[in-house]
Order: sequence, then C-alpha cells, then structure tokens
Amino acid sequence: MNTSHATTWGRGFLLKLCLMALVDALGVYAVILAWSRQSWVIAAFLVISLIAANVVYFSRRMTPAKYLLPGLFFLAVYQIFVIAYTGYAAFTNYGDGHNSTKDDAIAAIEANSFQRVPDSAGYPLTVLEKGSDLAFLVTEPDGSAALAAADEPLAPAPEATFTGSKATGLEGYTTLALGDLLQRQSEILALQAPLGEDPSDGVLRTPDGSTAYAYLPVLVYDEAADNFTDTSNGDVYRPSEDGRFVDDSGQALEQGWRVFIGAKNFTSVLTEPSLRGPFWSVLIWTFVFAISSVALSYFLGLALAIVLNHPSVRGRKIYRSLLILPYAFPAFLSVLVWQGIFNPQFGFMNTQVLGGADIQWLTDPWLARLCVIVVNVWMTFPYMFLISTGAIQSLSSDVMEAASIDGAGWFQIFRLIKLPLLLVSTAPLLISSFAMNFNNFNSIYMLTEGGPLKHPTDQAGSTDILISFVYRLAFSGVNKQYGLACAISMMIFVIVATISALSFRRTGSLEEMN
Repeated sequence: MNTSHATTWGRGFLLKLCLMALVDALGVYAVILAWSRQSWVIAAFLVISLIAANVVYFSRRMTPAKYLLPGLFFLAVYQIFVIAYTGYAAFTNYGDGHNSTKDDAIAAIEANSFQRVPDSAGYPLTVLEKGSDLAFLVTEPDGSAALAAADEPLAPAPEATFTGSKATGLEGYTTLALGDLLQRQSEILALQAPLGEDPSDGVLRTPDGSTAYAYLPVLVYDEAADNFTDTSNGDVYRPSEDGRFVDDSGQALEQGWRVFIGAKNFTSVLTEPSLRGPFWSVLIWTFVFAISSVALSYFLGLALAIVLNHPSVRGRKIYRSLLILPYAFPAFLSVLVWQGIFNPQFGFMNTQVLGGADIQWLTDPWLARLCVIVVNVWMTFPYMFLISTGAIQSLSSDVMEAASIDGAGWFQIFRLIKLPLLLVSTAPLLISSFAMNFNNFNSIYMLTEGGPLKHPTDQAGSTDILISFVYRLAFSGVNKQYGLACAISMMIFVIVATISALSFRRTGSLEEMN
C-alpha cells in the first residue's frame, strides 16, 4: 500500500513538474519580450508571478494559496492593471499623434518629411522580393545596377541580370510580375529605400512601380539642439510641453509623443466649449436613462409580480414563463429585432400598428431617446419581475392579515407595509441595476449608435450616455483621444461609486424596518 501511495505521489509530482516547466517557459519568454520592449513594470510583475507560482506549487504547506493564486493573477491582469493603466492614461495626452515615445515621433517625422527632388531624373526600376521583404533594383544613369531595401542603403549589384539596358533580376531575389505588383501596390508605394547611411542623403521612392525617384528630407533633425529645421523656409520647430514640435508662430508638426499633462484632461471636459456642452448634456441624459430604466422596469416587474401572485389568477405558471422570455432571449438579438420594428419604411410599428405612418423613430432626437428607454425596459423588466416575485413570496402573510383586520386598505397595505419590506431585499439589486444601466453600452450602441447626431461634427449624439461618449472619443472620428476618454472613464467610476455608497447607506435605514 505504501508503494502504491509512493507511485501515485511520484506520478502527480511529475505531472506538476511538467506543467510548471511549461508555465515557466512561457513566463520566461514573456519576460524577455517585455524586457526587449522596455516594459519594465510588466517584466517585473511577470518575474514576481513566476517566483510566487513556483514557491506556492512546490510547497507542501500552502494548499489554500494553490487555489487562490490563479484567481489573484487574473484579477491583477484583467482588473487592477486595467484600472491602473486607465488612471495613468487619464493624466497624459495619449491619442492620435501622441501614441508613443519622443524617439519614435522623431523617427516618424523624419520618415514622412521626404519630398521629391525637383526635376530629378528617374531610375528604371524592378521590384524584387526576398521572403516577404521588398527591394528596389534600379538602373543607374551609367548603366550599372544597384539594390536598395527598407533597411539596406543603395549599393552596387554587379550580379544583376539585364533585359536590354534595364536591370531586371538578381540571384537570391524573385522579380515581381505585374499581378504581384498590383496586389502589393500599397506596400511598394510606401517603401522608402535609403540612398545612404545618413538620413539626409535621401531615399528612393516610386509612384508607379516602374520608375524610382530621389526624395530628400524637408525637415532635418538636429540632435544637439533637439529641434527640426524646415529646409524650404528655415522655420525651426522646438519641443513643447504638450509633446509636439512647434515653431515660433505656434504651428506644430503632425507627429507628437506621449507626455504627462496633469489634470488637463479633466479640466478640459469642464472648461472647453467643444467638450463642456456635450459632456453636461450627455451626463444629464445618462442619469435620466439610468433612473427611468430602473424605475419603470422595477415597478412594471413589481406590478406583474403582485398580480400573478394572487391566488385567483389561473395559469400563473404559464404567464410567468412567458414573461421571462425577454430576459432569456439574447440581448443583442432583442435590440436588433426592435431596430427592425422601429424601421421607418418597413418596420412593424409604422406599417402595421400605425397603418403606414412615416415616423422617424430612431432619427428624431426625442423619439430615439424614448425608443432607447422602451427597449431597455423591455429587456430588464423580467429580471425585476423575478426578484419581486421571490421577495413577495417571502413576506409573512400574518402581517398583511393583521393590517387588513385593523381596517387598512390594499393601497395602504402596499405603501406602508409591502413596499418598505420589499425594498429591504431589493434595494441592493436596484443599486446594482442603476450602475449597470449607467454604463449600458450595448443597448445604446446597438440600437442607435449614440445618434442621431444634429451635426456630423458633433462630439456626442442625442442618445449617447457617458460610456458611449467615451467610446466615441476613443475609437470614432478622425482624432482619437484616448487620454481624454480615460479621464471621463475615471469620472464615471467616481460618480457611480459615490451614488452607490450613498444608496447603500440609505438602505441601512430600511433594514431597521425589517
């Protein structure tokens, strides 16, 4: 028997050893990858996690930690890290044109500042491929061949083969046919092959895939002075506090870098006219949407629960099953069905219910808001119906009978006894429902996408709530403002947390009635 236990323990240890070896291998690879990209915080977190995993799983005394560690790891990755990074980004200018470091911005400005040399001669060009990398094989004015690639300066290619007077092939490379040129046209037109080791030497580019031309940089970077000089007019662009190169007239180069800007994102929401108006409008509508959705769905669910709880109602089980269907049906499908119902030309509402009326349900601002609330109540009232049914059935009938004997009417019994007792058990759920509706992105975006917009350039639509407003700032439009979106996300968190804390404190007084 001891031998059997020893064999089982040995097999378990070998299995654990293999699994931990796999985890360690993946972890070490991730650490090396993070270190190579200078992500020091991520690398340090991975090292600490690997050490903790090995200590816990090879210890005989840390049994509870073996179950807790995976959950703690994913909590740190998917919750704590996300919140911390959002908080960090909220105090930066992170967004389009400010996505990376200053060195990356300098490299991008240099790469995008080349202009064709006026009246420069063209080089007959053949586009080659090696692996998945492209290269330019050009014929020099003296008839010799030269080769250049994205990371290889122009160099002689004496081994090149010619067709007539044009270099058309090189050993080790594949010459692209016309079909391949058309298929990879965007890559070919974007390729910049340097003419020399120094970026000021210029690059070779092609506008058509058959002829290459010399391009020289218009903006030249001076590393010692840390500025760019425009060679065409002599303007000097110097780094500014907001992460851009700016000249004396205030004109900035397009590419910038990420910098810490303090509370500027938060103050701009409240002070800049282009943001202040939309923000307050969206904030008010968010409260209206969340409060009305919770209140209407709760009282509708409660009313149905009270009716179907009465013993005189026949077929209560069937009715309850039917009322649960909107809750059981996938939410995104429900929204899509309602979107079809409200279609102004072919929707059921206009063609059947209203006899062919032409009502723009989802393109009129006020009707769109009404539709959003109606659809959201339709999807959420079954949940309120379920919790209200359970809460009603848990109430003591002796209290109701005593109140009835004392002469209280049904409305007095409901208002003074049933409703307060129901709120004791349902108030926490109402608070969580409010928080959910405050951030109910799916219902808004899938039904109206936050619209309609009064003007195409508006920052917010008529049905945008704060979370869809954040999405619009971060992922829609031409200028994506990630830092500003993160700042508003932090404001949403503070608002919801404050309201929830105050609401839970108020529910304490309700519990005294129980």
